[in-house]
Amino acid sequence: MSSVSVKLPREQQAIQARCFHPSGTFVEFDKKEIEQSIPDCFEKVVRRYPNRLAAKTQNNALSYDSLNKAANRVARAILDKFGAQIEPAILLSEQGPGTILSCLGILKAGKILIAVDPSFPVERLAYILEDSQAGAVLTESKNLSLAMALAKTARQVVNIDVLDKNFSDENIGLQLSADAPAEIRYTSGSTGQPKGIVRSHRRNLHSAMLTINTAHVCSEDRVLILRNLSYGSRDILKGLLAGAALFPFNIKKDGLSGLAAYINQQKITCYAAVASTFRYFINEVGAKEIFPSVRLIQLGGEPLSKREVDAYKEHFSDDCILMNRLSCGEAGNLCRYFIDKQTEISTPIVPVGYPVEGKEIFLLDNNRNKVEGNQVGEIAVRSRYLSTEYWRRPELTSAKFLPDPSGGDKRIYLTGDLGRMLPDGRLVYLGRKDLEVKIRGSKVAITEIEMALRDCAYVKDAAVTALDDQSGEKCLVAYVVPREAPGPKINELGKFLREKLPDYMIPAKFVYLESLPSINGKLDRRALPHPDYKRPDLSYPYVPPRNEVEQKLILIWEEVLGVSPIGIHDNFFDLGGHSLAATRVVSRVIKQFRLELPLQSLFQSPTVAEMAAVIDERQKNRLTEEELERILSELEALSEEEAKKLGGEHGKE
Repeated sequence: MSSVSVKLPREQQAIQARCFHPSGTFVEFDKKEIEQSIPDCFEKVVRRYPNRLAAKTQNNALSYDSLNKAANRVARAILDKFGAQIEPAILLSEQGPGTILSCLGILKAGKILIAVDPSFPVERLAYILEDSQAGAVLTESKNLSLAMALAKTARQVVNIDVLDKNFSDENIGLQLSADAPAEIRYTSGSTGQPKGIVRSHRRNLHSAMLTINTAHVCSEDRVLILRNLSYGSRDILKGLLAGAALFPFNIKKDGLSGLAAYINQQKITCYAAVASTFRYFINEVGAKEIFPSVRLIQLGGEPLSKREVDAYKEHFSDDCILMNRLSCGEAGNLCRYFIDKQTEISTPIVPVGYPVEGKEIFLLDNNRNKVEGNQVGEIAVRSRYLSTEYWRRPELTSAKFLPDPSGGDKRIYLTGDLGRMLPDGRLVYLGRKDLEVKIRGSKVAITEIEMALRDCAYVKDAAVTALDDQSGEKCLVAYVVPREAPGPKINELGKFLREKLPDYMIPAKFVYLESLPSINGKLDRRALPHPDYKRPDLSYPYVPPRNEVEQKLILIWEEVLGVSPIGIHDNFFDLGGHSLAATRVVSRVIKQFRLELPLQSLFQSPTVAEMAAVIDERQKNRLTEEELERILSELEALSEEEAKKLGGEHGKE
């Protein structure tokens, strides 16, 4: 089995050589530094930059020294209550400095970090707590009642907002091996339940090293954090271990409003997001909007198109570098491709580029034989820097993590992703091989949704697939066989699912069938009919518009959602709407009616009739041209991290 390990060609080296902060303060992350624990590595950075800004939000700012001391107090609270044995500890917290110091505190206490988003359904959180066998649950006062409801005993819960003032803020000094487990990240599982990916301290430090050295992250950089907490410590470490300042943007609190203005106000230099997040962000940015401080854009998570590259060239400075990349939870960073304003993209899908240091890439057929050049195969990676295992899933671990036939300490991981290797060694990422798909940047296991549907008392059988919607984005379509005709109303079925699944896993369309198509007793997914875009069968009747405002609103909704006809009492989310679609609706409403309208108005007034009433109340305060441009500039920055956070909040309502 031969591998592809390609050195960057000259033109790529030339672009990477320009990917520096203008201060020239970059310090290379020495490879020897990965042979230690994350706390030891972080504490060295603290000694180097004690007074530099480490993290900042609208209401709080922490230097490296103060962040380290706060994390030490959290660690001592954990050790005081649970002892020094290595065991999982769940962090149930909102985005912000408290999240960052708690992640560090858990690691300093020698525990295994499991970061989860409080907006996830209680059933999903309970499963993670049970499966992980976590002994501790850390949270803040805002989510204390949720943590208490999840924990088996109140003694399991630590409220980081009310720690004993007598706990010392000195470094803990635990001796932790680089091989020790540092983190378990839960992601959608093909069995219908989330699976936990175990990462060692060495694995996470190697991943941080690759990002820091590849992008030349330095102490003068200001790193925007958009991902939600369930992505774990990765985004935190790649900034903190370089001495950079982190700027977590609280999406659930601010509704993504003002992101474009925030980037410029805070002089953000590093912007990282999944491809669809960037797509939605840039599509809504005003034609004249420029982001002069951003020197680096890192995109990944799903295939990137030429359209996004063209948008980058339009809205960012000539010194800004775009880096397309491929990574996965089990293997970390795999490939990167540097793009500048002169880079020509000749393929519909932008390549993810060339393997990173310490990773060798294979493309395999179904028999695990290497495929020939320019043919599609499953992406596999050989490295000594892979995740350790799937938590308490030895059979799955054995199936996905293979020993290296050549011996040594390397292993091979089968990613389940498809790719094609171009003649010059660039890899093109083509999406998931199996039933896992990316919906608005989040990995979704189709089986998990199908199992949730089958758990409904009114559903006999179900299948789910991902199709392109009217805007070209992937959306989930559920095919349901009801136990009795005509079956539950669509909004009732959606409500059932929102109690079990995050918002991004809720199908946008539902199709009722008498039976699922099959071949030789197996589901024939290719024979599933394409959904129409008619109004779904809801539990409330269709009511036509009564006035001009409602008529204009309906036209906007129909354009964005691709559904017709829409009645004035139809709920936006029952029609397949989600957070990013909401930003489009509100943006168009502001342009149409020339008034200020916050994003949350659609979540609070999710029908045409309710929104029309809001508009009527605000008509007296029509905007000037300057005010309109400012409001649109702020609103049109909205993206969907991003959207699943807004969606998660909506799912609680």
